[in-house]
Amino acid sequence: MSMNINWYPGHMKKTLDEIKSKQKLVDFVIEIIDSRIPISSRNPLFDSIISKKRLVILNKSDLSDPRQNALWVDKINCNNERAILYNSLKNNRDLIVKESKSLMEEIIKNKEEKGINHGPLRAMIVGIPNSGKSTFINNVSGKKSAKTGNKPGITKTNQWIKINPELQLLDTPGILWPKFTEETSIHLAWTGAIKDEIIDIETLAYKFVENILSYKPEILIERYNIDLDEDPLKVMDNIAKKRGAIMKGNEIDYTKVSNVILDEFRKGVLGRISLERL
Repeated sequence: MSMNINWYPGHMKKTLDEIKSKQKLVDFVIEIIDSRIPISSRNPLFDSIISKKRLVILNKSDLSDPRQNALWVDKINCNNERAILYNSLKNNRDLIVKESKSLMEEIIKNKEEKGINHGPLRAMIVGIPNSGKSTFINNVSGKKSAKTGNKPGITKTNQWIKINPELQLLDTPGILWPKFTEETSIHLAWTGAIKDEIIDIETLAYKFVENILSYKPEILIERYNIDLDEDPLKVMDNIAKKRGAIMKGNEIDYTKVSNVILDEFRKGVLGRISLERL
């Protein structure tokens, strides 16, 4: 089984250029990543164009393994960046304002010593599609400032959002990069960052089951009430039988069972799962 995805629509290059040019408008950058895939959900091109300080938000932390969350925060913090866990289902506006001020503390202090009134902090929000960027903005602003959706690529234009008198955010569309490794492609597709229409859903589900069997097989055993098996395909067969994903002639409907498994993962029904682990 193999998968090779190239994904770089023209609007993504335009967005990348805008992010680079509009840095002069902000004090720092907030990068939203998916805590379930902290490596694959970081656009490597950002490192070459972002020169400002960066606050890295491990979003959807309520869906990922708490132990892995702590390990990833420590790893990112050791890389001269500030990382925090975030759950967009809760109102964490005060946390974001506090962390933003802490990140920029030295710069604010230097300006105050020179008698300069810094005014509200301004940050640019960046991230890949479906990382939860728009939901994050709506959460911290307390209103629907950014369009959201379950499909990647909903946010289309740059827009400023006032969080409170101390912080303003500049939204940008989610963007990917030209070519991914097979592993990165699969990880992005698991979480919905790549549209389902351009992937092999059965390969995707097979790889997902394979990942879980090496991590926490009890997740699948308990959720689907099946016996443990080391073969991902046999596990999918067993889940299909439990969920009625059977076609005429008693054949397994792999498309149906694949959708069941991935849909339940994405909704958090399978529990807190980290797909990239330290």
